[in-house]
This record gives sequence, structure tokens and C-alpha cells, in this order.
Amino acid sequence: MKPTLVLKMGQQLTMTPQLQQAIRLLQLSTLDLRQEIQEALETNPMLEMPEDGDDDYDQNSDGNDSDGDDIQHPEPAKIEALNSDNATPDDIDTDQWEDRIPNELPVDTAWEDIYQTSASSLPASSDDDEWDFTQRTGAGVSLQGHLLWQLNLAPMNDRDRMIAITLIDAINSDGYLEESLEEILSAFEPELDVELDEVEMVLHRIQQFEPVGIAARDLGECLLLQLRQLPEDTPLLATTRRLVTDYLDVLGSRDYSQLMRRMKLSEDELKGVITLIQTLNPRPAAQIAASEPEYVTPDVIVTRDNGRWLVELNSDAMPRLRVNRQYSSLVKRADSSADNSYMRNNLQEARWFIKSLQSRNETLMKVATQIVEQQRGFLEYGEEAMKPMVLADIAEIVGMHESTISRVTTQKYMHTPRGIFELKYFFSSHVSTAEGGECSSTAIRAMIKKLVSAENPKKPLSDSKIAGLLEEQGIQVARRTIAKYRESLGILSSSERKRLV
Repeated sequence: MKPTLVLKMGQQLTMTPQLQQAIRLLQLSTLDLRQEIQEALETNPMLEMPEDGDDDYDQNSDGNDSDGDDIQHPEPAKIEALNSDNATPDDIDTDQWEDRIPNELPVDTAWEDIYQTSASSLPASSDDDEWDFTQRTGAGVSLQGHLLWQLNLAPMNDRDRMIAITLIDAINSDGYLEESLEEILSAFEPELDVELDEVEMVLHRIQQFEPVGIAARDLGECLLLQLRQLPEDTPLLATTRRLVTDYLDVLGSRDYSQLMRRMKLSEDELKGVITLIQTLNPRPAAQIAASEPEYVTPDVIVTRDNGRWLVELNSDAMPRLRVNRQYSSLVKRADSSADNSYMRNNLQEARWFIKSLQSRNETLMKVATQIVEQQRGFLEYGEEAMKPMVLADIAEIVGMHESTISRVTTQKYMHTPRGIFELKYFFSSHVSTAEGGECSSTAIRAMIKKLVSAENPKKPLSDSKIAGLLEEQGIQVARRTIAKYRESLGILSSSERKRLV
């Protein structure tokens, strides 16, 4: 066959650099977006963030500036989500962009090919005076660090200190000694001539450290260490120590009748012993945090005013940006010098960045408003009133693709009178009801939690019994589905939930 040239016509979906930037900003969380904005401010001289009380900014906040160089990040608009016909965000006037932003970039180019001042093309500054080493590298106190700090304060010779460090390294995140004393002894060099009694003696010293119950070899020893710290006049203390020492396995199987028979206790006495044990911590090291806590900044705030639900963007989480008037006035249209090209490219990049932020906020506002409109029952009555909803439902209402809704609802949070929830939380599968309707899986979980909390602890509800109670309410759920929902809520099985008190 001879090679030939053939012309064919076809269609394919491509994305311009501007669209790629808008999609990337849309899926960023609030913290990532702040970092992206900060990088843009540091690398693009045309961008600036107005300060509070900036008169020049306020005068141009209406978007009617004559030269078009001052471009405001729009204020969050309040949306009334009572009637679906009116539950649409306020239109933002963007006519001023049409004649000032260049046409779409060619689809076969990258953003960096046109704008050479983006953050991705510049190295990070090495002489940043505001760079804080402790802020970027600091972490919470680890368990080993907390124990070593107490070890440094304890009077101990070098030999015992060496043994103590080895023991501390063998303590797991729950506070238990993972290895036996014999295994720890074998780790020392033979010439050190360390004996088992020495290791055990140092272990008893470490077991006196905080938190109480640390360095225990099993659950029984952990509980006994905590019981030893209680005052001697504590009611039933001696009986509790005896139970933990000799009958902890029987207590674990919840065979209360056998416990009362073996220990010769009345039911009230056994209740008191179990109550005392429940005050102890089986995981003493859980209170020692190894990392910094993570804080959530809500993107959307939902409030109730005179029977109407209002939706607004969190202005504190959405920084306002504008184009620097002084620098933009230096750009000359007919000048093709390197300096003028540099400023013109930065000006165009700044305008597109602000437009992408506007698009992100508009999309987030539309989606959040429709979520509030669809889930007003949850906001008013709680989880049991949650409606089944999937991404396709919101996508059809706002006229967007499901992938766009997925990007908007990922790592975006809504502050409501019932708490802070990720937007993904309001989406759940459904279960058919006897009347032919649908019930949200979130509502079913809430019902299961409510039934378990109201059950008799001596006779807890089984999964089959819970399924029967839900069926009486018209909700048909299989037993294995109940078990799956129960496990997702962290609720134990009926045999493990059985209590004497």
C-alpha cells in the first residue's frame, strides 16, 4: 500500500487554558484556594488585595469604573431558599469583561506558554522574611516525646536511663508495651550484662509516668495501674481490683450471673464495680495527640430568618482581589517592548484569575442554594428528615455536569444551625418504602441510632429486631443492610451491647 494524504472532518472536546484554570480553582478547598491566591499575589504585580476601609476600593465596588482596571471580587449575595422559583443567585454584572479580556487562548497551548509570570514557573523565594520555620515544621507532642520529657526529669542513672529509652520505644500508640521483657532484654549487647530484674524495675518506674496506665503489658495491668492511683477509701475498690485480676475475661464475655456467683456479689454491688471500671481508660495514650488539629473553615453559611432559609458565601473565607490601578495604567497598547509585554501579560492573567474566582463563587452559590432547598427537612427536623439525593439531581436542576457538582461539593463545608457539614454529606442513596416512596440512607442510620439509644441495655435489639421495627414504619431494609449501617455508625452488635447497668 502506498502512503496517501486524506482530509477528514471531526469533532473533539478540548479545554482552553482559561477553562483548565477555572476547573482547577473550582475543586480547591478553602485552605488550598487561599494558598493559590497568596501565590498569585506574590508572583503577579497586577493583583492586589484591598485593605479594610479602602476608600478607593469602595468607590469602585459597583463595577462601573471607567477604565476597567479596578476589578472587584464580588460580595457574597444572600439567597432566599424558601421557594424554588426564587432560589437563584443574584446575577453578577460581568459586561465590563467582554471588551477588556482577550479572546480564548488556542486549545493547543498551555497557560505557561502565554503567561510567564504564573506561580508554577517561578522558584520559591529563599529570602522570605515572613517564613516561619516553627509554623511550617511544628507538630504536636508525640507519646514518646512526652514520656522522654518526663524521663529527663526523673532521677535515674545512665544505665537505667538507657533501659528506659528502650522500653519507651517499644510502647505503641495505645500506650501498651508491644514486646515482652525477654525480647527487650535480648536487644541489649551481651557485654552490658543487663538482667531481667533491672528491666522490670525500670518498667515499674515508667508505669508511674503520665498518663496513668502507660506501659502496661495487657488490659488487666493497665486497669490495675489506674486503680492504684485512686484513693483507698473509694467504694468497692478492693472488689474491683480482684475482678480485674481474676475475672476480667468473664466480664468481657458479659456473663454477669457467673460473676456474681464466683465473686459472691449482689447485683447492686456488681453494678457499682462495673461503673467504677467504666471510669477507667483502656487506651491511656489516646489523649496524647501526635499531630496538630485540623480546623474547618465553612465556605457557605446558612441561617434562618423569619421562617426563611438564607444562604450566603463566607466572606472571611473568600478574599477580595482587584487589579492594581497604578500598574495597569502603565500598560500601553501600541508598545511592544519587553517591559510592556510583561505588564500586559500579567494584566491579562490577573483579569482571568479574578474571573475564574467569580465563576467559582457563582457555581458554589448555585449548588449550595439548591442543596438547602432540597434538604430543608434536615435543617428543620434533623437527620431523620434527610431526603435521598444524588449528584445527578442537583446537576439537572442547575444545568451542570455531575463532575462539576462533584468538584464543587468536595472539601467544601456548610455552616448550618445543626453544625458544620461537608456538602457531600447531603447526598445519600435511597431505600424503598412500603408506600412506594424513598427514604435516605442517612435517615435510616439516624433511626437505627435512635432505636439503639432507647433500647433496654439488658436486652439490646438485634439486627433482625431493628429491621422489623423499621418495617413497621414502612421502611423495608434487609438485616445485612442494618448490620452494615450499624457498623458504619460504630455501634456494637447486640451481644456486645448487653449491659448490666
